[in-house]
Amino acid sequence: MTTPTAPEIAPAPAELSYRQTVDRTLVHRAAVSEVFVTDIQPLAAKRVRAAVQLPLTHGYYSDHLQRPAAYDALLLLESGRQAAIAGSHTHIGLSENTTMIVDAFRLELSGPKELLIGAEPGRLRIDTDYIGRPTRRGRYRKGKVAQRYIIDGTEVGEHEMDVLFLNRHENEVLRHAQRGTPAPLTSDFCDHGPGADDSRQVEPERVGRGNPLNVVLSGARLTTHSVTAEVTPRFDNRALFDHVYDHLPAMTLVEAARQLSLLSVGEPQATYTVGFEARFSRFAELDEVVLAEAPRGRPEGGRGAIPVRFLQDGAEIARVTVTVADGGEL
Repeated sequence: MTTPTAPEIAPAPAELSYRQTVDRTLVHRAAVSEVFVTDIQPLAAKRVRAAVQLPLTHGYYSDHLQRPAAYDALLLLESGRQAAIAGSHTHIGLSENTTMIVDAFRLELSGPKELLIGAEPGRLRIDTDYIGRPTRRGRYRKGKVAQRYIIDGTEVGEHEMDVLFLNRHENEVLRHAQRGTPAPLTSDFCDHGPGADDSRQVEPERVGRGNPLNVVLSGARLTTHSVTAEVTPRFDNRALFDHVYDHLPAMTLVEAARQLSLLSVGEPQATYTVGFEARFSRFAELDEVVLAEAPRGRPEGGRGAIPVRFLQDGAEIARVTVTVADGGEL
């Protein structure tokens, strides 16, 4: 995993193409239907520009009850992840078997007004800078990715990720060191992990969803001051689990945080998600129940942040702060 020492490239890229998606392996996806990047071009030695076509309809990213409909913040987050991975392989020099482990990220969006869905698929441009220093052997072990989002010529947000770069062997060593035993796989289970029970699943409309397949919370408990729920996604939801995992991926925890924040606010059909700030301290294991908790209440002024903690076996494994805005901003 080395980085070429090519000179700076003049910032005069060709026009981005939105005609077809890139090779799915460049964005670490199994299904072509889950690929949104359509082009990737170098701007400088550590800077790339990506084109992303935002779908008008999608079984997961479009399954929201808020009206008027806006592009999902998690769709923008996934688009940034794909653009960063594709650029790291095509222009930064990371090998194909490199895994990007996200330690922390921050996504800030202007929306919801700037994210409203029109009559044509959205044309998203993502400018990505890779920040970090290689080892003496020319290998990157950790770094930062900084991105700017532009939809149809209008800047709509920014995204930063702190990441570790591991090869497959290093990832296996890390997983075994944390667990002490081999980790089970999603393919070892049926549709759910431990603690899941369809009768305890949160009703879709309470978390702004229409399809029960996209609900990731069960056993919600609301008090005057707090809301808690178990994180119980369905492993046959191919948007969240596009391939076999040995843990709950970060995107699943972020979805759980979004749904818990909507439970906290209590008005899911009038509340939009416009940002996240997350830090992950441990992997969310598949064979132990993950509990999510947040304070209860609606932020003042129509926009505010709701902190969500994730606990497993009594220890905190992640924190995700969700920024929400009501329809009054439209």
